[in-house]
Amino acid sequence: MIPSPQIGYCTNVHAGVDLNSIQSNLDQYAVAVRDSVDKDSLGLGLWIPAHAARELSADASGFAKFLRERRLEAFTINGFPYDNFHQDVVKHRVYQPTWAQESRLEYTCQLADVLVELLSDTPAEQVGSISTLPLGWPTELPSDVELDACGRSLRKIADYLHDLESRTGRRIVVAIEPEPGCQFDTTDDVISWFEKQLPESQHRRYLTVCHDICHSAVMMESQSDVLSRLAQAGIGVGKVQVSSAIEVQWDQMSEDRRREALTQLTAFGEDRYLHQTGRMTRAGQFELAEDLPQLLAEVQSGKVDLDDEQRWVVHFHVPIFLERFGHLETSQSDVLECLKFLSEANLPPEFTGHLEIETYAWTVLPEAMRQRGLAEDIATEVSWLQATLNQG
Repeated sequence: MIPSPQIGYCTNVHAGVDLNSIQSNLDQYAVAVRDSVDKDSLGLGLWIPAHAARELSADASGFAKFLRERRLEAFTINGFPYDNFHQDVVKHRVYQPTWAQESRLEYTCQLADVLVELLSDTPAEQVGSISTLPLGWPTELPSDVELDACGRSLRKIADYLHDLESRTGRRIVVAIEPEPGCQFDTTDDVISWFEKQLPESQHRRYLTVCHDICHSAVMMESQSDVLSRLAQAGIGVGKVQVSSAIEVQWDQMSEDRRREALTQLTAFGEDRYLHQTGRMTRAGQFELAEDLPQLLAEVQSGKVDLDDEQRWVVHFHVPIFLERFGHLETSQSDVLECLKFLSEANLPPEFTGHLEIETYAWTVLPEAMRQRGLAEDIATEVSWLQATLNQG
């Protein structure tokens, strides 16, 4: 078993950028999830956008009381989306501001101030985690000047978190989350960045990695290999985001089935979020397409020939309890591999045990996949993850 696992679902699936909206969503959905999974309390990965972070950073005691009364336990925060994550078109906006901008540092410090107030008094919850973007999208960081600024900001927040722990006895870690297409999206990128910008152990106590299972699946990296290499490099895992991607096995389909799968896949080419797609060709070459709708257009125009494609893995967070649907499969096997490795491996440095289910795309899934109601669907994911851990 994973030592002291803490399971929560990420509330970035709910719209709303102010405190009142956040509380309303928790009352409507989180309480219903808690009751559905029949638990005394429910873990949360809170999404607190910048507007609400400013509201809470001065005094989060009222919000802490609100959570306690509803038996909701916040042990981690998703600090990746800074602003409205549910506007009609998000796409590349989710990578702003970058870590080269002062507003990103200020926002993350505010989240740390909030989280230290929300952690319970139990020994298992003296560590909190905040996931954040991997610096930014490369076009927003065009030179070493911006990259060095990112390094300075991250070292500053490590110092801030050290002072916070000295004052409160609670350690908050910032977990940098590699994402396909971002400034770093592979394990090589992560290790190189830490070696260059964050070599000191005093920084690495507070600066860790958020391992998103879907993201590494899209990059077609082995889950156990990623986690082993991070451990060997002395880089901690502050949080694992339990998420699943769409997989398409083109080389295992007849021509008719390919057409049907392509039609099914088209329903996922929506306009709100960026759906980077890892492609493995039959020649064994990996390529990353920036967005699924563009890739589908290239298939339609004949620029991409499915006869030459082996498999695709699409950055679209689908329910973790699904193994396949229609002609499409999921990367659930990656979820199982990751959980198995975490349960069995004994590699330093420590893993916090934070497991955050991050199926934020429920509201943009095809209608046929979300007919039961959001709270019930989230509860099914929580129950599936708990049962999977118990089996391990």
